[in-house]
Amino acid sequence: MRDNSYSQTKTSGYGSRYAVVDPEEVGVEKARLEELVERARREVDAGLLPSCQLALAKDGRLVLFETIGDADPSSRYVVYSVTKGIVAGAIWILVSEGLLEWDTRVADIVPGFRSRGKDAVLLEHLLTHTAGFPYAPMLPADALDPKKRAETYFHWHLDWTPGERFEYHPLSAHWVLADVIEQLSGRNFRDFIHEEICEPLGLESFRLGEPIERQQDVNKPRLVGEPPSREEMQQVFGVDIDPAAFRGPVSDEVLVEIAKPELLAIGMPGGGGISNAADIALYYQALLHNTGDIWDPEVIAEGVEPVCDLPDPIRKIPCHRSRGLMVAGTPPEAQLRGFGHGLSPRTFGHDGAGGQIAWADPESGISFCYLTDGLDRNFIRQARRSIGISSRAAAVCKGADD
Repeated sequence: MRDNSYSQTKTSGYGSRYAVVDPEEVGVEKARLEELVERARREVDAGLLPSCQLALAKDGRLVLFETIGDADPSSRYVVYSVTKGIVAGAIWILVSEGLLEWDTRVADIVPGFRSRGKDAVLLEHLLTHTAGFPYAPMLPADALDPKKRAETYFHWHLDWTPGERFEYHPLSAHWVLADVIEQLSGRNFRDFIHEEICEPLGLESFRLGEPIERQQDVNKPRLVGEPPSREEMQQVFGVDIDPAAFRGPVSDEVLVEIAKPELLAIGMPGGGGISNAADIALYYQALLHNTGDIWDPEVIAEGVEPVCDLPDPIRKIPCHRSRGLMVAGTPPEAQLRGFGHGLSPRTFGHDGAGGQIAWADPESGISFCYLTDGLDRNFIRQARRSIGISSRAAAVCKGADD
């Protein structure tokens, strides 16, 4: 077992951008950092997860960047839907430049969206998962060709009138957002994200569409554990729920498929990003402080503000979505959305498959990211782990309530 003491600075394979500062310099308690690391280590030591990586930042600087278990400090992870937070930032750049408005009609930009009622879809519908086509298909063979994507869009149909209902769009809406980026910027959406976000912010590890030959440092996800029983589901939710039905069409097997090298090379904008935890934590610091003046401050404020509270059909609570992100809100609903105890209601971020989490709290100034290569079939344990780890991350500042 590697020595993963929180006090070590592990920058193997990376530059000084990932050096960790003394926590005391930014008002973070070392003892509470130790508690955070020990909580993250628990499932790895118990053999429930192969490895994990976590990073915490404040005042624009890393105070924690640790890798635990069967992984190297330079490892990257498949971050799944954590990717959506970075794609949102790319859209916010276009809004900041005056090329887009929240109520822009997608059909005015993206070929193929003038058919079958899709001319009613607005940019905000894509960002809030209210567009009406949550599981519209996109074949990997067509994904790299904008013309084939346009042909695919033409055949998509709406399941409801855009804006009238919330249902999480795992991948579909973000293909359209990618085309919005390409149409307005004249660049491949992957290049746009790299050149307009990663390079200015010094994010050396985050990539969409990484060639196979550059994926050697990626810890591929592995299925672990067993699904919860119906009895466990009833104990947690108070009603009889079929675990398979609860998961929906994005099965564990689909998640493993998404992480195959050839699909990671495509760079699916809804869930195909790869990164280390430090880059994600630093990205959210950039949103808190507008590092590099990448965004119009008013656009960031509008981007992280909750604008959709339609019912979430899975969680049975208001979805509390911003234009691209999840927003915590107040307990106990904040925890049902996957946020930890002790975070302010304004905390914004996005989760990812396997219990991966990324967020920033505007009140404490903390940003945090937790990544793992273990896809735990027991999603109840997975949710409890995410909330427990986030809760300890929220408590690291001096004077934080226990």
